[in-house]
Amino acid sequence: MSDFHNRARAAEAEMRSVFPATPLQRNVHLSDRFGADIWLKREDLSPVRSYKLRGAFNAMRKLPDQKLFVCASAGNHAQGVAFMCSHFGVRGVIFMPVTTPQQKIQKTRIFGGDQIEIHMVGDYFDDTLAAAQKWCAEEGGHFLSPFDDADVIEGQASVGVEITDQLGRSPDIVILPVGGGGMSSGVTTWFGDSAHCLFVEPKGGACLAAALAAGHPVTLPHVDTFVDGAAVGRIGARTFELLRDVPLEDVLILGEDRICTTMIEMLNVEGIVLEPAGALSIEALGDLRDIVFGKTVVCVTSGGNFDFERLPEVKERALRYSGVKKYLILRLPQRPGALKEFLNILGPEDDIARFEYLKKSARNFGSVLIGIETARPGNFARLFARLDDAGFTYRDITNDETLAQFVV
Repeated sequence: MSDFHNRARAAEAEMRSVFPATPLQRNVHLSDRFGADIWLKREDLSPVRSYKLRGAFNAMRKLPDQKLFVCASAGNHAQGVAFMCSHFGVRGVIFMPVTTPQQKIQKTRIFGGDQIEIHMVGDYFDDTLAAAQKWCAEEGGHFLSPFDDADVIEGQASVGVEITDQLGRSPDIVILPVGGGGMSSGVTTWFGDSAHCLFVEPKGGACLAAALAAGHPVTLPHVDTFVDGAAVGRIGARTFELLRDVPLEDVLILGEDRICTTMIEMLNVEGIVLEPAGALSIEALGDLRDIVFGKTVVCVTSGGNFDFERLPEVKERALRYSGVKKYLILRLPQRPGALKEFLNILGPEDDIARFEYLKKSARNFGSVLIGIETARPGNFARLFARLDDAGFTYRDITNDETLAQFVV
């Protein structure tokens, strides 16, 4: 075994004095759907509901004389550092984006208690990171990167150690979500050629794909923070060095709305609560049907820190992506019976989820925002045909991001 393998296994062994290994569970539902032997590595069931405490533990245990740790995090790394500050009895100063879900902020406070203080700075993680590094340089302490740190990478590699031990061998395929690259680089290094590692990024934070295309880490011009556990604008320098030989075709990029469909499905079908980043590896299976067929596949569900106040938004995005919910702006004649005529056009499976007059564009017409949910996507083609036949003027704004953000 290489020196990295020895260190990763040693880190995993040391963790057992603090928290148990997360389960590796075969999922019958997904196995049957994709004709494969699919297992979920349940990092969402760690004490902080993500894998991040692994890297925090490994880095902090190697600095027994350090009494102050500083970090920047969108939530999961913060919880891992807070948990370990309490465990080791050291002080932690944690910087988090202002946009961090309240659930993650509250849990960070609970895990860290009196050992930590939290600073809310910046709308995006990279702004938060810069603020944390500046504070650390001025005030002292050890800056603990959420991913771009050799000891953190080594600690995250313990996910791979556990998979190997729990399965009794290397799987054929491992599907890994990517944020800054800490876990993906560590687990990939652990498996080497013994497993085919595939990588999944959210469309609004595809920093690994951008770095591979450029041949070096690049800063994304914009980051969508919806998948907060993987919304990183620039992959780490150390993590990229370990991932630079990854074929670009092994990196999948998934839209944020699409990820919501897996979150809803896993909650409804399996009772598993996943945050957006935690659902990435499972949703990727839909693009990998031919590759995973007949194979032993491990999907790393990287986190379950989900604020249920976000559930209505997740459901909304899932319905729109699935094609069973649309928003229309309808030009409705201002005369008796016009609304009834429209309602009679709706099919038996069509339901009005929203109805709102926007304005009267003329004395005889008004603009109406209508949200419609239906049982099957194909119902909309029939509805639109009936509207056309009846002479209604309407516009589908479901996928018009600029317009929808103002009226939906």
